[in-house]
Amino acid sequence: MPQSLVKNYVHIIYSTKNRQPFIDLEIENELYTYIGGICKRLECSPVIIGGHVDHIHILCLLSRKIALMKLLEETKSHSSKWIKTKDKKYADFYWQSGYGAFSVNSTETGGCKKIYN
Repeated sequence: MPQSLVKNYVHIIYSTKNRQPFIDLEIENELYTYIGGICKRLECSPVIIGGHVDHIHILCLLSRKIALMKLLEETKSHSSKWIKTKDKKYADFYWQSGYGAFSVNSTETGGCKKIYN
């Protein structure tokens, strides 16, 4: 039986549309946890997820079974729909269409606090 070993750590960054400051204290931790759940469902083990009022950072171990673009589509579309259900003030929430994604050396992830199992 053939075996495969893939360890691609990816740092993903994307912003809210027009850098609107939607990610406030009321929603941020729940949003990061929700996105972490999406990553886990897609077998992309999240290492750490965080951000600021107008953007998000995801550091995860990309699954060998999924393309990066699919992970981005899933995290953006599902989290955008989810956040709109949280309060009327998020009704105009959207993610920007672009993103940044960078491979990271596994030894560089050692200093990150692991927030997901």
